[in-house]
Amino acid sequence: MKKYDKYKRLFLISISLLLSAILYNLLLLPLSLVTGGAAGIATITYYLYNINPALMIFLISAACSLISYMYLGKEKTAGSLIACIIYPFLVEITSCLTKFIKIDTNDILLLVLFAGVLSGIANGLMYKSGYTRGGLPVISQVLFEKLKISIAKSSMIINMIVVLFGTFFFGTTKALYAIIFLYINSIVMDKVLLGISNNKAFYIVTQKEEEVKKYIIDNLNHTITILDVTGGFLDKKKKVILTVIPSREYYYVTEGIKKIDKNAFFVVTDAYQVEGAK
Repeated sequence: MKKYDKYKRLFLISISLLLSAILYNLLLLPLSLVTGGAAGIATITYYLYNINPALMIFLISAACSLISYMYLGKEKTAGSLIACIIYPFLVEITSCLTKFIKIDTNDILLLVLFAGVLSGIANGLMYKSGYTRGGLPVISQVLFEKLKISIAKSSMIINMIVVLFGTFFFGTTKALYAIIFLYINSIVMDKVLLGISNNKAFYIVTQKEEEVKKYIIDNLNHTITILDVTGGFLDKKKKVILTVIPSREYYYVTEGIKKIDKNAFFVVTDAYQVEGAK
């Protein structure tokens, strides 16, 4: 099973990197869309100095891998080495696709939306594989390890700096498109990683506990769990009703609770995985 998992992870990272390379050559580079990371810097240097994007991505990734090795150690660096080598190679060999596939760049918004979706899928597959693409995100990891600076914050700042450089060279409109791209990318990536939630988890605090329990069990045919909690403000002990229901029944549960106890407090969250309930 371990061998199977290893091959599965390698397959996922390979598909992710190939999809990213094709996306970069067919859409991001021709649109001069700077979306952060090593690829964003490669786009800028390509248009300014005609430097091969694959070469620039490799140089940046190699430099970041060296920094990772120096500050994070061998084990944490190993996961990014595959992408450091393979991704620039794939960018280089897929660059010829522009000769065979002609894309009309007049409708930029449509292309940006499409690119954001594909990028989100590629990045989601990459994170599912357990590997990383290396490059500039390594700087964020080093800052977290050494200075305890949030990875999310430092990554955002680094990418925004790259996007701002792109704004300086390619204009504000392209920067706005880049922001749309990044937003779509993040949404789709989360969906690939977590999946689409088919269930909702309800946490209910009510004065009419027995009636709500009876409604959920008898009317909706769902099980419940009672949690003993203590309120943070008044330090009073309370009971919380936990139930997980299919998303399609969300309306029936919320309306039923309101009819039983209009002052009931409840929180609803997505439940991406539910196992073991009978």
